[in-house]
Formats: sequence, C-alpha cells, structure tokens
Amino acid sequence: MPLHIAIDARRIRDFGIGTYIRSLVHALAAIDSKNRYTLVSGPGEVRTLAGLPENFHTAIYGKDDHSLPDHLLFPLFLRGLSPDLVHIPLNRVPLLMVRPYVVTIHDLANLLFEDESGLRMRLRRFRFRRGLVRAARVIAVSEATKRDVENILGVPPQRIRRVYNAPDPEFARASGPEAAEKLRILERYQISYPFLLYAGNIRRHKNVPRLVEAFAVVREQLAGHPIYRDLRLVIIGDTISLYPEVRQAVIKSKMEHQVRFLGFVPFDTLRCFFESAAAFVFPSRYEGFGLPPLEAMACGTPVVTSNISSLPEVVGDAAVLVKPENVFDIARGIREVLLDENLRAELVRRGREQAARFSWERTARQVLEIYAEAAEGG
Repeated sequence: MPLHIAIDARRIRDFGIGTYIRSLVHALAAIDSKNRYTLVSGPGEVRTLAGLPENFHTAIYGKDDHSLPDHLLFPLFLRGLSPDLVHIPLNRVPLLMVRPYVVTIHDLANLLFEDESGLRMRLRRFRFRRGLVRAARVIAVSEATKRDVENILGVPPQRIRRVYNAPDPEFARASGPEAAEKLRILERYQISYPFLLYAGNIRRHKNVPRLVEAFAVVREQLAGHPIYRDLRLVIIGDTISLYPEVRQAVIKSKMEHQVRFLGFVPFDTLRCFFESAAAFVFPSRYEGFGLPPLEAMACGTPVVTSNISSLPEVVGDAAVLVKPENVFDIARGIREVLLDENLRAELVRRGREQAARFSWERTARQVLEIYAEAAEGG
C-alpha cells in the first residue's frame, strides 16, 4: 500500500543540509512513483522544488525551525497533512512532533563543540536526545555517527540505520567548464594557480586556524620552488567575520595577502575551484560524514584530510591522512601531495573510484526501505 510521506524541506537552500535534502528528494523522485510525497517548505523554496514528478507536492509553512512556537505549530501543520510518516532531515525535532517519524542525524557537533554549559546545554542535550529516542528510525550518515548516537545519546542500536551520503553527481560530470571559462571564473575572483582549497563552514571543529598555520609552514618550506613559491590558500563556504580566531591565525602567520576568503559561491564556480586547485585540504577534527573531500575526489583533485572521526571511513585509501591536531603533520601531507607527482596521479585515480562508490540512488533505495520499516512499526 502506498505511503504518504512528508519531508521537512525548509532547509533546502542551506549549504550542507540543503545539499542532503535536494539530493535525496531528486533521487527519490527518480526511483519512486508509488508513494506520495509532501515537501514542507517556506515560500522562498518553491522554485527550488519545481520540476518534480506528479506524486511530489509542496506545502507552504511560513515559520523556520528556530522559532519557539515551531514546537507546537509545525506538528499541528503536519497533522493537517495527515501523513503516514514524516522525515526530519536534521536533528531539530519539535518537542510535540507527530509520530511516526524518521530523523537523519548528520553529526553531534552541536553537543561536542559548543561552548555552552549548565542549564542551556542540558536543555539542548535533552531536546537532541528526545528527538532521536522518539523516532521510529534514526538514519546515521556514517558508522562513526552511528557509534556516537549509540554511545553518547544512548539510542538503541536496533533503531539506527547507517545510510551514507553521496557527492552531487554534477561534480563527476565529464564535461565541466571549458578551460577558457575556468580562467575567466578564476580571474573574476583574482585567483591564479597554484592554490590550495578548503570548502565548508568554518566552525570550531573544522580546524581552519591550524590549516592556515600549516599553509604558512608550507609556504616557508617551498619559498624557493619554481611553481609553489606563489602558493595561495582559498577558503570557500562561510562568513569570515563570524570567526575572529581564523582571522587572527591569518594575521599571526603573516598570510594576509596569501589567504582568500570567498564566502559562498555558485555551484559552477565551486566546481571550477575544485577542478583547478593543486590540492584540497580538509583537516577537520570531527565529521559526521565529510562530503567535501568526496566532492573534490569526484572532480579529480588530490585530497589531504584527517585520520580521525568518519573521514578515514569515507575517503578510504584515496587521500593522504594527517593528524589534525598537528600543524606540521598537516604541512607534511600538503607537501607530499604537491611534490610527489606519482602520488598525485595515484590519488586522482583512487579518488575518482572512491567517490563513485557513493551514489544518491543507492542512498534513496535504502531510505525507502527505512520508510517502510518505520511506517509499519508506527
């Protein structure tokens, strides 16, 4: 019997969660013509959801998931839709959430790396855990995240399913921007080869200050190199003004003219930077999944990333792994990738193969099985 599934799509334009929602929705649309879907979104997201099959509908809900009334109003709105199941694609579950529902948990960074303490943190932890333990199923995006949900929050393992994310298939398209177009894009941002790339947000656990310090070490070590003496670092995907410790690291390292912060950029521009970078460097101290390294691999860019959390699970043997707490080890990984041509070629080959192991079609099929389990149990 077909199900009526409501998906909370209010974050569909966000940088990370939005990629997950968009990719999952389009993958479900490609393989499932039986079930009926209602995508709950704000008025500004309607255009983003256009062009889906006729079994996909949109319901407009005006409040975001940060508002206090949302704990009551969103569940009431969902009751009016009469779904068989609701999918919340991140762990912001209203306290009065209707059941059955499925939650995707991307990471526990809000619990592990926030500075809050005392009553406020206890309330955050209570809400975080309550949203998961009341769920019919919890989708964890990696084995590392699954372990965290079990060990830190005490969610029964039989209710957790590991379902990997995947890179946007557009990153692996054979025909990206032409060389002349790439050059125009780089010139528009006043960037020239060679440069290292970081893409993602700049929250504390992302370890961007150490990346800047490691970059400064590499610049000094390669000061006489014919190509890499002019090496730059490009950071895409967040607002630097919100993170003074990163700016301080740039100033302290005397790298003000060698580090560029570009904020958010359009997809084609991001892909151009991925394809044009000498290496992608992602020394995060904690990742629920770690999508940016896979996106870089899909674009044929060698990757340097951390040897902890979910990252070794995701990148396999297709990246140079470094200790994220050690500036000189990050610098060592960058230097190896830049100077060893055989290693670079091998990382490009392995990286494309590794990225191809993850697909949104496979993810969507596993999610469909979880929907059936959750609706039956509910």
